[in-house]
Amino acid sequence: MSTEPRINDRIRVPEVRLVGPNGEQVGIVSIGDALKLAQESDLDLVEVAATARPPVCKLMDYGKFKYESAMKAREARRNQAHTIIKEIKLRPKIDPHDYETKKGHVVRFLKAGDKVKVTIMFRGREQSRPELGFRLLQRLAEDVTDLGFVESQPKQDGRNMIMVIGPHKKKAEARAEKAAAKAHRDEDHPAEESAQEQAAPAQ
Repeated sequence: MSTEPRINDRIRVPEVRLVGPNGEQVGIVSIGDALKLAQESDLDLVEVAATARPPVCKLMDYGKFKYESAMKAREARRNQAHTIIKEIKLRPKIDPHDYETKKGHVVRFLKAGDKVKVTIMFRGREQSRPELGFRLLQRLAEDVTDLGFVESQPKQDGRNMIMVIGPHKKKAEARAEKAAAKAHRDEDHPAEESAQEQAAPAQ
């Protein structure tokens, strides 16, 4: 079955509830009048709610609407395809220096718009102390709360405990910000060099 809406003379009903091109309610009109209005406006009559009684139709440029919908769908797929899950592994009794290093990686990944899968690895007797891993994951989530949120709560998976942190920023936003920051630095750099050159003779 086609998912395309019926348009123009493919709409075979006696009357429709008509919506104008800017969303204004025209009211219930005969299909003949609706098609005439569409023709006069150089627009298409598109059935947007086929199951309503009478069906709801809107005046629009259907070709433009289809193109914009396709572009939005492509952009959504592109952003989705670039969502990467990074993984960080920790031990329940990690020392402070290692923890800060690992947290730094998580911060970098979240700033880049990537998700982070944090895995706590238990060994030997550590498996009887799952609360150590849980507390460590909670601490990490709180430390990066400005950049990300807990997308998947900590859960035990065999000898491991896993939590997923999602970024507040989307991948595309992170890329745009990075590009803007780089452009800003590139603009500032020549000015700094010029100032240094001018200051040099005075020394």
